[in-house]
Amino acid sequence: MKLKYALPLGLLLSGNTLAFDAEFGGFFKAAVKTSDGTLNFANFYSGNPGVNGSDNTKTQFSAQESRFNATVTAGEVKGFVEIDFVGSAQGNTYNTNSYSPRIRHAYIDYKGWTAGQTWSTMVNPSSYPESTNLGGGLVGEAFVRQGLVRYTHGNWQFAMENPSTEGQCIDVNNKLVSCSKANDAIPDMVVRHNIKGNWGNLSAAALVRSLEPMNSSEIAVGGSIAGKINVFEKDDVRFQLHYGHLGRYVGAGAAYDIYGKEVETTSGGMIAYRHFWTENLRTTAFYSHIITEEQNADRRHMAVNLFTNMTRELVLGAEIGRFEVNDDNNSFNTEANAPANGESNYVQLSMQFFF
Repeated sequence: MKLKYALPLGLLLSGNTLAFDAEFGGFFKAAVKTSDGTLNFANFYSGNPGVNGSDNTKTQFSAQESRFNATVTAGEVKGFVEIDFVGSAQGNTYNTNSYSPRIRHAYIDYKGWTAGQTWSTMVNPSSYPESTNLGGGLVGEAFVRQGLVRYTHGNWQFAMENPSTEGQCIDVNNKLVSCSKANDAIPDMVVRHNIKGNWGNLSAAALVRSLEPMNSSEIAVGGSIAGKINVFEKDDVRFQLHYGHLGRYVGAGAAYDIYGKEVETTSGGMIAYRHFWTENLRTTAFYSHIITEEQNADRRHMAVNLFTNMTRELVLGAEIGRFEVNDDNNSFNTEANAPANGESNYVQLSMQFFF
């Protein structure tokens, strides 16, 4: 939906007006999910669903992922804002389900500069697979939105991004405690190079940041490669590969920045193949996996789905998948009866109306 406005600025500039274009979009999403296994139930699987320890089966209906956005353009200046209702602590499933909105994106673009909150420069959104699970196989994907300042010049991007240490350090009693974020003073730095053509796109990104494990200071470095490659007719392959001191940037909660006495090292990735059976009927199969060296986290997500367009705007989806947690080599998982392994199978249906 596109609208054009002209607002008077007589109080500021006599006789002049400010003209801008406004475009509104988003989607309404209804979903239902049934899962069975030893992981905690979640409307969508992130990198750390939590192990319940006992087998459970649960079904839940939700519309939290419905999304609204607005783009406002005035000359060379563009502003974008987007909200949804995921992760709200306000709602409950007992009666009202009154979930509050949250900001996903809110940023300004001007002559190659981007300032505000949006996808980290480490993220290539085109590489996410089509899935009923929000973001697909998040456990092996770069998935961070945050405040940043980014400059784009041709195929190169240079960014300073919000620092935020997420760690579990060892205290004097040799137990894990949350690491302080009080010393997050130096912005995270990201450099990225993009290549694109009729064949698809490819991006390579490097992350450099300052972390402080055990009262020391260390320069942490990591890298990612991601892309979408077109094959055959309308089919495509989407992938991400990650390695290094990436911490919270990869896995959507599966990896810490610091664990124990060391900066965490992460290996992870995701691969997906989408095949079109007809013009409107398509299937995506994906596999996502992450391994960390210090925490010894080993988690994976695999799924296959079927999507079809009932109309140009209305999409139905069905997906079956499995999420596995295999963290039994974690030497700090010493709490009594604390399970380190678990898995759940799920079936999820969705209906999305795009506007």
